[in-house]
This record gives sequence, C-alpha cells and structure tokens, in this order.
Amino acid sequence: MSSKLQIDIQFASPAIEAAINQVASNTLLKKWIKAATNKVGLITIRFVNSAESKKMNASYRKQDKATNVLTFPYALDKASLNADIILCLPVIQKEAKVQGKTMKSHLAHLVIHGCLHAQGHDHEISKQALKMEALEIKLLKELGFANPYTPQ
Repeated sequence: MSSKLQIDIQFASPAIEAAINQVASNTLLKKWIKAATNKVGLITIRFVNSAESKKMNASYRKQDKATNVLTFPYALDKASLNADIILCLPVIQKEAKVQGKTMKSHLAHLVIHGCLHAQGHDHEISKQALKMEALEIKLLKELGFANPYTPQ
C-alpha cells in the first residue's frame, strides 16, 4: 500500500461534475478529505444522481430512497483505510436549501461525515453520535465552517 492517502474523485455525469465544480474544486474536496483522516490508503468519492443513490441505498441498506451520503469501508486498521463514499448531489442541494445552509458548507460537512464513517465512526447509538458530531464540529471549525448542527 502507498505511504500516503490516495483520493479518487468521480462524477456520474458531466452535469454533476459541473455543479460540484461550481461549489468546490477537486483540490478543495481533497483538502476536506485529508482534514478528516491521517491514514494512508484509498478513498474514492463519487458524486451521483438520485436514481443511482436510491438504487444503492435500496441494495445495501434496504431503504427505498435516495440519501445524501453512503459510505462503504472495505479495509480499516490503525494506519490505513480503503473506502468508497457516495454523495448524492440532488439530495445535498435540497437539504442545504431546506436547512438554510450554503451548498459549500453542507457539502464539506457530508464529505467529513463520510470520511469519519470510513474510519469506523457511527451515529446509531446516542453516545457514538455525540462523539462523531463533536469530531465533525471540530474538523469543520478548523476548515472555517460553522457548526452544522445549529440553525444557520
């Protein structure tokens, strides 16, 4: 395995790529990912439409709806990881609007959120959720973003 974190950024279509590039460059996306982990390995981040997100969410989580982020960790140990993070652009855009957040801040939050899931963090149990949220808030603050859990 490489001695650094490799990041592969994919877009399901040119339209999705153009929309994401208006919000965050690949360099900025990589900065957010690197801020969320000090491990080596590979993270693939893929931006998809609602249909692809819904299909994956139904297949892997038995939920028949599109979702903002899906994380698939394949390998994780103390020093390295290998994971895919799927982000659904239409869901993220809708959530940002409904929550009164900028698309950039919401996208940064969900990239961080997916990276933390890739490292074994979870939010199904209240105690774990509080720990994960505190880490998200800390990382986002270091990147210049407001607390995503307080009304904007």
